[in-house]
Amino acid sequence: MKQSGSYLDGIAPDGLMGLGLGEISVPSFLAKAGIVRNSFSLCFDENDSGRIFFGDLGPINQHSTSFLPSPSNGNYDTYIVGVQAFCIGNSCIKETNFKALVDTGTSFTFLPEDVYVKVSLEFDKRVNATKTSFDGYPWKYCYKTSSQVSVKIPSVTLVFPANNSFVVYDPVFPVNSNEGVIGFCLAIQQGDEIGILGQNFMTGYRMVFDREALKLGWSRSNCQDLSDAKGMNLTPPPKGTPANPLPTNEQQSNPGDIAVAPAVAGRAPSKPSAASSRITQWRFYLLRLSLLLLQFHIVLDCLVGSCFF
Repeated sequence: MKQSGSYLDGIAPDGLMGLGLGEISVPSFLAKAGIVRNSFSLCFDENDSGRIFFGDLGPINQHSTSFLPSPSNGNYDTYIVGVQAFCIGNSCIKETNFKALVDTGTSFTFLPEDVYVKVSLEFDKRVNATKTSFDGYPWKYCYKTSSQVSVKIPSVTLVFPANNSFVVYDPVFPVNSNEGVIGFCLAIQQGDEIGILGQNFMTGYRMVFDREALKLGWSRSNCQDLSDAKGMNLTPPPKGTPANPLPTNEQQSNPGDIAVAPAVAGRAPSKPSAASSRITQWRFYLLRLSLLLLQFHIVLDCLVGSCFF
């Protein structure tokens, strides 16, 4: 059998691990077996590596926001969150609320068209660099750099309900040549109605997918401080606790609307992949988890340590 496809261009994946909310995902299997809590965390560092911990509920002082039901069927089958505002520098742009899929399998971030236009224009207005284009890069807002000029990149922040802020530590992608860094691009693209928060927005964070409380948590981390799993509550859930409890009324409510070196995983496509932009196809990819069960002992090794990607 001959493999083909865009994922073979620049990266070499070892396989696919099902981490979704479905009953056949790895976290569901572990929780049902009473091995760990029904939660896991991921951490992407700035050196293009990362760690995963099963059973991790995150630190007490972490920020969090509730997952939302899928717009297509009303079920909690994907990791969707509601963003109330998108901020560039000290300005939070009006009417930039949107829903987004938190997707660790997508390298970069995609925004709905109307939000993308407003965010890109505000970023372009605030950055002190000359706009340009680079062949082979999918982003529209790219800029030249010079050793004679110090470039100031404006901060990028997402605001979630209850004023929970998520600062994107490196929202740009550097452009290199034989001479070194010659420019950078705002690593955000125009996507579908539901946006995608990709790996580049998660870099520098311990991202907690709490499937018991149906919440996304985040706290600043360089990933090295998690190497020995100290400070993590990985105890199994009480007996009789369902792997995916029904959400409370609070978790079912939608948020009110209001009027960065990325983890390099190959060159991003000009449009979201089908697995990212079409949420309903996630169930198909979860079926491929059955292949991983042949090597289930690898997953168990992660319970007492960390997995590197």
